[in-house]
This record gives sequence, C-alpha cells and structure tokens, in this order.
Amino acid sequence: MEMQSGKFPHLQLPWIETTLIELLMREGGTLTEGLFRVPADPEQMNTARARLDQWVVPVLHDPHVPAALLKLWLRQLPEPLIPHQFYQRALAGCDNPAETARITELLPNVNRLVLAKLISLLQDLAQDDVVAHTKMDSSNLAMVIAPNVLRCESEDPRVIFDNTRREMTFMKTLITSYDTSFVRNVS
Repeated sequence: MEMQSGKFPHLQLPWIETTLIELLMREGGTLTEGLFRVPADPEQMNTARARLDQWVVPVLHDPHVPAALLKLWLRQLPEPLIPHQFYQRALAGCDNPAETARITELLPNVNRLVLAKLISLLQDLAQDDVVAHTKMDSSNLAMVIAPNVLRCESEDPRVIFDNTRREMTFMKTLITSYDTSFVRNVS
C-alpha cells in the first residue's frame, strides 16, 4: 500500500490485487477449467509481471496468467495475509464459521480488506454454474489458495502435513460462510 500511495492514494485495496481479479474475470476465468490449478504459460507470466511492475495493465487472453500471478503475489507478501500471530487460532477454529469471521475481524485493516476481496472472488468462483466449467469447487479453491494465505512456520514435515488440512478447512469455511458484501464495492 505504501508503494502505491503516491500513484493511487484513493485506493483502499492493493492495485495489483484488484487489477489481477479484474483481468481474471474479464478473460473468462469463470469458464476456464482448472483455474488456479493449471499452470500459466511462463513467458506470458513474465511479460505480464513486468508490465504490472510498471503499473501498466497487461493485455492478456488467458485467465490462468492473472490467477497464477495473484497466487504468486500472495505468496510473496513479506508477511502472510493471515499474520503469524493468528495462525494457530485460525487452525483451531478452522471449521467454525463464527470463529473464522472473528479472526478476520481482528486482522489489520488492509489484511482484512485484501482477504475479504480474495474470498469474495473465490465465492463467485465457487458458484455451481461456475464450478460446472472450472471444476474448481470451494474445496479445490481452498486447497490451492490456502498455502498462499496461511504459512506454517514449522519446518517439521509432520507438522506441515497435519496443518495443511486445517489451513484448507479454514479457507473453505471462509469461502462457504464469510460475509464479504462489505468489500464488493471497495477498490
């Protein structure tokens, strides 16, 4: 947000997030099988990323590119969207809609807005008529997005493996139950 404050001082959300979501939807993401799962063409990704780094909206024709770039952006945030101090609480309440909502309300405002915008997109993509095309229901979406939102700090493979299921459950609970109506018109 600091990087974009001079260029887009009126935006409450990161320009990169809203731009990638708009590109994903505009390029037919709701009709694309394997969205977020199928890898994007590396050359197109590099070209699009270079343009985005210059604050220029790239011309794309493949929704896999903005989907992959959105995951990459989330993964490369210095601190995960769900900060480390909320990680264990997120795992503990992963299947409780009220608790997952409480956790999101405790996040720093920018994190909460970015997460809500992401969840709003995933909720749109989890609609039955969209899933018929994408083959990506809320469980599949949660599986591919969770590692980009929650980061286990342990290096123990058993801990990572055990936590992965609860990370996915946390994301699925948000997708299926979190009220994102407040962020629909936020930019």
